[in-house]
Amino acid sequence: MNTVYIVTMALLGAAFLMTTARLVRGPSSFDRIMSLDVMAVLLVSGIAVHSAFWGEPAYAPLLLVVAMLGFVGSVSAARLAGARKGRI
Repeated sequence: MNTVYIVTMALLGAAFLMTTARLVRGPSSFDRIMSLDVMAVLLVSGIAVHSAFWGEPAYAPLLLVVAMLGFVGSVSAARLAGARKGRI
């Protein structure tokens, strides 16, 4: 089980690094918004894997808060980008 945990966390970390590269390099604001949304999903996934491995149900409220912040942030950024695109 330790091997599965290590491999899963390593893959999530690699995905997080690739998403960070897209955030920095993204040619459009839509790419940056989507990369922030993917980062929130990866963070929730990492916390969920950690919680399941260690058997800690106390992380459930943290998962909910991070997921809600990621959703609200993505929707807000998309609305802002849409409003800016309409003006230009």
